[in-house]
Amino acid sequence: MGFKVAIAGATGNVGREMLSILEERGFPADEVVPLASRRSQGTEVSYGDRTLKVRDLATYDFSDTDICLMSAGGNVSKEWSPKIGKQGCVVIDNSSAWRYDQDVPLIVPEVNPDAIAQFTKRNIIANPNCSTAQMLVTLKPLHDAATIKRVVVSTYQSVSGAGKEGMDELFTQTRAVFVADPVETKKFTKRIAFNVIPHIDVFMEDGSTKEEWKMVAETKKMLDPKIKVTATCVRVPVFIGHSEAVNLEFEKPITADEARDILREAPGCLVVDKRENGGYITPIESAGEDATYISRIREDSTVDNGLNLWIVSDNLRKGAALNAVQIAELLIERGLIQPTRKAA
Repeated sequence: MGFKVAIAGATGNVGREMLSILEERGFPADEVVPLASRRSQGTEVSYGDRTLKVRDLATYDFSDTDICLMSAGGNVSKEWSPKIGKQGCVVIDNSSAWRYDQDVPLIVPEVNPDAIAQFTKRNIIANPNCSTAQMLVTLKPLHDAATIKRVVVSTYQSVSGAGKEGMDELFTQTRAVFVADPVETKKFTKRIAFNVIPHIDVFMEDGSTKEEWKMVAETKKMLDPKIKVTATCVRVPVFIGHSEAVNLEFEKPITADEARDILREAPGCLVVDKRENGGYITPIESAGEDATYISRIREDSTVDNGLNLWIVSDNLRKGAALNAVQIAELLIERGLIQPTRKAA
C-alpha cells in the first residue's frame, strides 16, 4: 500500500516542481492531492501524464493523508501546519515559519539525516532556505574532513527565489528596456533587469538582511553551532539557479586537490572544475538538475587552511522542492511513517 501525499500551494512555482519531482522519482504514492486557497480551487495542475484538480486547503480533511508538502508561505504554514500535524499527517514545510523552532527538525538529508527523528514532537519538519541548502550539501563533507571554522559567503540569487512575481518582473522589465517603455518596479526594491540588488528580505537591526541571517542561523542549527558565518545576499537578473562564492577557513590543513576528491564522492555534489574557458558551471546549466555543482576550487593564501569555492544549484529543486521530497523519502526509508489505512 502506498502513501497519500498532499501538496499545499500546488499552483505556485515550488508546488508545481514538487508534483514534477514526486513523479520523476517514482515516489511511492497511491494518491497525490494538490491543494491551494479557495480562489485556486478547480485549477488544473500536472502530475506526470495526469491532470489533477486543485482542492481547497481550508476544507480538506488530512486524517487519512500521510504527508503534506507545504509550500504556501509562512503565514499559511503557521496557521495550518500545527492543525495538519495534529491530524496525524507529517508536514514538510518549505517556508521559514518553523526553521528556528527547537521542536522542529531542520533537515537536508545529505547533511543531518539523524535529526529527522525529532519530527514527532510537532509532526512538522522544516526545509531550509534555498541558499543554505546548496551550501551545506557542499560544506558537510569538507567539515567532516577538516573542520570548518569560518564561512564567508556572497550569494547571487535568481528571481525565482521571489516566486512567480519575481520572474514576471524580470521578464517585463527586460522587455520594457528593449522597447524603450517605462520600467515599473513592483516586487523588488529597485530595477532588477540588467542590475543587481544587495537586498533580499527585510533589514535587521545590525544591518544584515533576514536572508543573510537565515544562512547564519541555519548553518549553525544543521551543521555546527561553533562555525562563524557571514553572508551577503544579492538578487541577480537570472530566472533560475542560485550561485555562491564561498570562502572557507578550516582548523586542519586541506588542499584544493583533497577538497576536490572529497566532493567528487559526496552525495548530492557534482564537481565541474576545469581550469579553462567554460570549465565551470553557471546557473543556466543547473536549471532542471538535481545536483549541487562545485567549481573554481582553489586555495586561499591569505589565511591558514583556506579554500575558495563556487557553488551553483537550481533553487527550485535542491533549494526547495527536491529537498522536501528527499525528506519524505528519508521518513519512509527509516520506517518512521507507515501508510494510513482507512477504517473499514
